Amino acid sequence: MIEMFKSIVQKIQTKPAVAGAPRTDSELELQIATCALLLEMAHADDTCTPEEEEHIAALMQQRFGISRDAFEEVRALADQRRREQIDLWGFTKTLKEHFTAAQNMQVMEMLWSVIYADDTLADYEDHLVHTLAKLLDIDHRDMIAAKVKMLHESGQGG
Repeated sequence: MIEMFKSIVQKIQTKPAVAGAPRTDSELELQIATCALLLEMAHADDTCTPEEEEHIAALMQQRFGISRDAFEEVRALADQRRREQIDLWGFTKTLKEHFTAAQNMQVMEMLWSVIYADDTLADYEDHLVHTLAKLLDIDHRDMIAAKVKMLHESGQGG
């Protein structure tokens, strides 16, 4: 298991995040933490649809400029860590330590986007997004602004 993890990390680190720039361990950790939160949100209603899976892939590829293969490797690591963690604090701590407040707001927008990928806000998703906003130090007003922004961008906001 450790060798598999090292192999995946090695592969990801050798692929440039931006043309000419090697991946760093902290960048990989940010990708894993972000992906883990998105996966947790997709599974919050106990049903992770293929549409949600594809949406997460597109969000991660766009946000981090990674290939589909690199995303699949990050996703595997994120899913493994998500299943091993007893809470989400470690993932949000990683984001808070390395992301700016504006970047954490982008993560919040991504979370709302995953929530509405299936056009439904389940109670568990609502609870989880509020919990994650608190863990990321995003106040309620900004969390709702991210929701409204995402709804308008997706054409669901009226």
